[in-house]
Amino acid sequence: MAATLTDVARHAGVSIATASRAFGEPDRLAPGTLGRVLEAATELGYAAPQSATATRTFGVVVPDVSNPVYATLLKAIQGQAWHGHHRIVLFDADEDLRREREQIEQARKLDGMLLCSPRLPDDDVLALVGDTPYVVVNRQIDGAPCVLMDTENGPGQAIEHLVALGHTHIAYASGPRGSWADIRRADTVARACERHGIRLTRLSHHAASIQGGRAAAALAAASGATAVVAYNDLVALGLEAGMLELGKRCPADISIVGIDDIDLAGAVTPALTTVRMPILLLQAMNGTAIDDVVTLGSQLIVRASTAAPAAL
Repeated sequence: MAATLTDVARHAGVSIATASRAFGEPDRLAPGTLGRVLEAATELGYAAPQSATATRTFGVVVPDVSNPVYATLLKAIQGQAWHGHHRIVLFDADEDLRREREQIEQARKLDGMLLCSPRLPDDDVLALVGDTPYVVVNRQIDGAPCVLMDTENGPGQAIEHLVALGHTHIAYASGPRGSWADIRRADTVARACERHGIRLTRLSHHAASIQGGRAAAALAAASGATAVVAYNDLVALGLEAGMLELGKRCPADISIVGIDDIDLAGAVTPALTTVRMPILLLQAMNGTAIDDVVTLGSQLIVRASTAAPAAL
């Protein structure tokens, strides 16, 4: 039997009237309430009646569509767009600043934009968007509506976890140069290491990919660190592979922590200890404005890729 609006309301823990507003008058609901209703609708497979509201077309600009984090985000955006009877147009910048600039210029001709981790300088982004409604995801730009992933709590927990295991020298494997998230994650790791009196080695910037992690493996091994916190899960998985090629096993010889908790993180051997970052069903897809900054929490997920250093 097909799901009904009553089923959606019950699943989301709201009244039928509130559930109805999520599809007809989304701007009347708080962002958290709207998100719960739309997520419940997606889980139950509820198909909302055709709305009289005009269909909107949104541009979604991502730095690298092959990154599973953006694939997950795109799926969430697509789900919300479907419930709102809207369309999305994908723009893949492929970590190229010139291409990102051109794509934002194209996307601003649409009804709205979602800019995911843009790499361009703040002033360039603000100038390029013009008067088109937009939301910046996973980067903070003063004066722009932003949805941020918490870069403090989860990465800080990762350092505390490694310290508790007995590690005294940790490396941070950096992501792409100019990445807002990389700068914040590296700073959090540095502050946490300083707070605990732990030696930190910052490795050079690499692509946010498995190949980037492989390239960083030799540097990590040469650093003498007994644990590495990687910019993201792909870099962490590349580090695992690269270390194995160098004759070092994880976690017997070196512990590795990722960030994002992509699906693959729990399926590899050893399963990857990582910081889980939530994916937001963006209320902006239904025309609800984000006036300032929304920050989503993060949490350390401990798996098998971390252990006490071999010397202990």
